[in-house]
Amino acid sequence: MFTDSHCHLNYKGLVEDQQAVLARARAAGVSAMLNISTRQSEWDDVIAVAERESDVWASVGVHPHEADAHPDVQTATLVARARHPRVVGIGESGLDYYYDHSDRARQRASFRAHIAAARETGLPIIVHTRDAEEDTAAILAEEMGKGAFPGVIHCFTASADFARKALELGLYISISGIVTFRNARDLQETAKDLPGERLLVETDSPFLAPVPHRGRPCEPAYVADTARFLAGLRSVPVEALAAETSANFQTLFAKAA
Repeated sequence: MFTDSHCHLNYKGLVEDQQAVLARARAAGVSAMLNISTRQSEWDDVIAVAERESDVWASVGVHPHEADAHPDVQTATLVARARHPRVVGIGESGLDYYYDHSDRARQRASFRAHIAAARETGLPIIVHTRDAEEDTAAILAEEMGKGAFPGVIHCFTASADFARKALELGLYISISGIVTFRNARDLQETAKDLPGERLLVETDSPFLAPVPHRGRPCEPAYVADTARFLAGLRSVPVEALAAETSANFQTLFAKAA
């Protein structure tokens, strides 16, 4: 059974036919999905799906694109909402210097507030990083020095060196459908060698549909395609990779277990 460790079931492309999306995921062997929030206005709806669906869990957080619009979302706000029994993660949060939709200093402050919430609650922080490897690694290391916290680098596309730094800090790494892309050779090489006990798979749906679904909205059912491709890269049976990544999800997101 597969686990989609990161999806956006409330986003356009999935929310219009959410029940059918969930049905297709279950038919594909997906036994658990983590529905991720990116702004405070989504929290109630994301949590409501998790309340309604026993195989769906929720996160609370503010994406770095939204940091400027959420100056009042501090650690205490996140901790309070994370008490909900269906909320199992903090985020997604992190740094995105590719689009710079929010001020970089504001992104860094928001990221640190999310890390503090992860530390206080014991729930994993779900880390987004794009074109910000150096600052992301530095903040993670500095904050880990203040007290350990669990976490995952979601939709990993960074360098092998960044992967090494994240793993040394005890973090997990989640691979999306990008690994199936023809131009993702560096990522494929890195993914081959990641330790199995720290590996997750995800869709980030409705984005980043894997081969052979390119050009369509992505959905949680497609995590099976990513897992098959990744299993081939790593020369392991897909059943073994599915079992290991699902077990890793339960270990990291222990509240879901």
